[in-house]
Amino acid sequence: MVYLKYGRSILRQSKILKDTALFQNSDSVLHHPLFYASQGVRYRKLEVILTTSIDKLGKAGETVKVAPGHFRNHLMPKLLAVPNIEKFAYLISEQRKIYQPKEAEEVKVVPKTEEDTMKEYRTAARRLENAKLVLRRYIKIDTELRSPVEKDEIISEVARQIGVRIEPENLQLESPLSSLGEFEVPLRLPKSLPLPEGKVNWTLTIKIRKK
Repeated sequence: MVYLKYGRSILRQSKILKDTALFQNSDSVLHHPLFYASQGVRYRKLEVILTTSIDKLGKAGETVKVAPGHFRNHLMPKLLAVPNIEKFAYLISEQRKIYQPKEAEEVKVVPKTEEDTMKEYRTAARRLENAKLVLRRYIKIDTELRSPVEKDEIISEVARQIGVRIEPENLQLESPLSSLGEFEVPLRLPKSLPLPEGKVNWTLTIKIRKK
């Protein structure tokens, strides 16, 4: 009776070993990467779909291969990637259609022609000719200003008051304005611009008043 039980035990163990061997060699064995990742079993690489762009790994929606431990400990808990199976691939593709921002439309820059440049010059020159720049200053003695008016200030005030941007080389100011009064400051503009009637050059009228 003892030998019979011992023999049955050996047969039972042999059958378990045989079934285990068949399980390991069978093509029907579950080889899904997520199974190995969750069980901590060593596996070469896992194919996953990134749900967000990760530097040095890939962009959102791309399929990449990562180490099981990296997926299990970092990507999966933070929902940065999902297993590469049909269900997740479909969901990711549909979400990208909804949330992916539209590509910015290409803006073509049309270079300015000489005619456009001259038109801008004519408009600016007419505004400068018809305008009067008004500045206010504290005086020191009689009409002498406490602080003279420099070229940089005039350029800044022209932009603020008249709405025309001029360059330092456009303004022919030999020396700062140091007294109250009205001044005609010459402007250096393209010679092709027709001068106003009775004028020999373009000028900017500046009025300095007591503050």
